[in-house]
Amino acid sequence: MVVLLLTPRSDQAELWRRLLSAALDGIDFRVHPNIGDPAHIDAVLAWKPPHGVLATLSRLKLICSLGMGVDHLLADPLLPQDVPIARLVDPNMIEQMSEYVLYAALHFHRGFDVYQRFQSERRWEELPLPHTAMRRIGIMGLGAIGTDCARRLAGLGFSVRGWSRTPKALKGVRSFSGRHQLAEFLGETDILVSVLPLTRQTARIVDARLFAELPPGASFINVARGELVVEDDLLAALDCGRLAGAMLDVTVSEPLAAASPLWAHPKVRITPHIAGLTNPVTAVEPIAENLRRLRAGLPLRDLVDRIRGY
Repeated sequence: MVVLLLTPRSDQAELWRRLLSAALDGIDFRVHPNIGDPAHIDAVLAWKPPHGVLATLSRLKLICSLGMGVDHLLADPLLPQDVPIARLVDPNMIEQMSEYVLYAALHFHRGFDVYQRFQSERRWEELPLPHTAMRRIGIMGLGAIGTDCARRLAGLGFSVRGWSRTPKALKGVRSFSGRHQLAEFLGETDILVSVLPLTRQTARIVDARLFAELPPGASFINVARGELVVEDDLLAALDCGRLAGAMLDVTVSEPLAAASPLWAHPKVRITPHIAGLTNPVTAVEPIAENLRRLRAGLPLRDLVDRIRGY
């Protein structure tokens, strides 16, 4: 089996080679652009590959995303339509994402954004004590990441609700689904967390109309995709006081342009898309399992529904 690594993170190529070779006997591991004959490639490990490259691999049987999101693959207009795509479902990455969301939620819940401003003003002042059970946290997207976030937040005693495309049943989490329940979900959310996949249906879903449905003074956390958000609407909601603050791990353009007003906005905290990073040491096993299944002709795991976009 010939496996091709196709990612901008060429610094991890040798680690992937060593880990996959230990997990799978007899693989021929190649790294783009040194791929040899394109007709020999059976499977690709891909993250943001240049458009058109995958279409040149005539024997390709499986595309393994090196992240949980697959919008970077589906955006390729020449993407082979008959080749299955597998998402990366790595418990370690899910744990990383949940850690980030827990930190961000506590940041706003305990008023650390306000205390940071107080420090810059040399101001010693105590805020009213927040009541955890009364703080309503809403998770947009109840896939593997959103479900884990919701369960962990509920475990801390928060009042948690989730919104998804279809109904979900999670212990300790009030579930909303579909566009017809979105306004009700938002109206009961003090801290909104976006973990939605980026699809045609979700692009720019976080806009002025959505912010207007939130209670005044709500906070917003985005660990999904920047393209879910209309950034001008986000800035307007922050400036008028509709939103108390935002923590963004993702933005529409990445890296975020130096001229973006998000950098200097006093109510915004930005991190450079690090909420969940692919760790080859933990990611190799789910990928290797699918490669074993491919070689043995067994059903593959974590396959993407191209119509839904995830």
